[in-house]
Amino acid sequence: MDIEPLYTKVEKSVRTQLGDIVLESPGGFPIHESNLYLLSLNGEILWKAEKPELHTMYSRVALNADGETLSAYTTGGHGCDLDLKTGKLVSQTRIQ
Repeated sequence: MDIEPLYTKVEKSVRTQLGDIVLESPGGFPIHESNLYLLSLNGEILWKAEKPELHTMYSRVALNADGETLSAYTTGGHGCDLDLKTGKLVSQTRIQ
């Protein structure tokens, strides 16, 4: 399936049993939305990732070995773990 970006360009996509995790380029993406989201196999947005701060965007993402969480980094210097089923933050830390 070709992934049509919402606003910018697709930087990375990861296929899972739930669908495709999509990371769009943070440059030019609307600040009030999340540039990391999960698309179902039929193209429906299942969730948009919770952000640790309003004015930050995701810059990297990887599926963790447990198959239930994602690791992601933000442009604001956060390291985050997210629940794969909901997109909610499980943990976050500030990287200096």
